[in-house]
Amino acid sequence: MQIGTSGLTLERLKMDTISTNIANANTTRTDEGGPYRRKDVIFEESLTNERNRRTGQFERRSTGVKVTEVAEDDQDFNPIYDPSHPGADEDGYVLTPNVNMVDEMIDLINIQRTYEANVTALNTNKSILQKALQISKD
Repeated sequence: MQIGTSGLTLERLKMDTISTNIANANTTRTDEGGPYRRKDVIFEESLTNERNRRTGQFERRSTGVKVTEVAEDDQDFNPIYDPSHPGADEDGYVLTPNVNMVDEMIDLINIQRTYEANVTALNTNKSILQKALQISKD
């Protein structure tokens, strides 16, 4: 259950991050001064050392996933020619965010499906545990 829950938490953070990317797809000026830079969630497997009850040896076991950082994408910004824009340079170009809406939507669909698969796995696990408890009562 802990592994499934960590997966749901990760997928939710990914959805929130993509939503932020989509919301800022046209933001040409941030507090830092430049255009919005796309964000991406970096994660890794969460491992713990536990003693094996049968052998007494310590073993590494997975407890799910953990987020290590929400990193900025280092791809170049997209220059667009618009001399009337207040943020245009001397040549008339405006730097726009490095957010590709098609890629963001594809990622969002994949994350949504992964989230749904995690929910299904958790519900199945819960059902199996309930059946096991019911059998042990009889």
